[in-house]
Amino acid sequence: MSDPLVETVPSEPSPYHLPPPGADPTREQMVRHLRHANQIAMRVAQSGHHPFGALLVAPDHETVLIEQGNVDTVNHAEAVLVRQAWEKFTPGYLWGCTLYSTVEPCVMCAGTQYWANIGRLVYGVSETQLLILTGNHEQNPTLDLPCRLVFERGQKKIKVWGPLPHVEEEIVAIHRDFWRV
Repeated sequence: MSDPLVETVPSEPSPYHLPPPGADPTREQMVRHLRHANQIAMRVAQSGHHPFGALLVAPDHETVLIEQGNVDTVNHAEAVLVRQAWEKFTPGYLWGCTLYSTVEPCVMCAGTQYWANIGRLVYGVSETQLLILTGNHEQNPTLDLPCRLVFERGQKKIKVWGPLPHVEEEIVAIHRDFWRV
């Protein structure tokens, strides 16, 4: 006799165990979008905010859906952007999108991306490099917890590219000036 409380219908595999749908962005697209994010970082730095910039790009790898600069110590560019995206788009659509960030997202931002279901990430400079640049500045005490490790602990196969040496020096220059290291 079968237990009426046990589900007997075969379950579908979760789409989150698969990579995001469609082709991945090209190297040229990655560099172009990171340079755009870096322009945002320069703008917010001129306003006195920490120099971080982020973009959300549609599954076509061309259309910029949202752009965001850093707001403050707890409202990082990536987390603010991802929360906006969550309000505007469905989880299924976000799974095909790519988050671009000038610097590797911290654990808070990586977790926010994970929960919002954005399937790809491209960043320019590593969190380790940021620590070297900031010198453990009191306004930006970095965590030594790579975003890839955060994603590996989850159940979704988020694709990650970074750091990208093609734009690293451009991004580092802004941080070097801002943190005066």
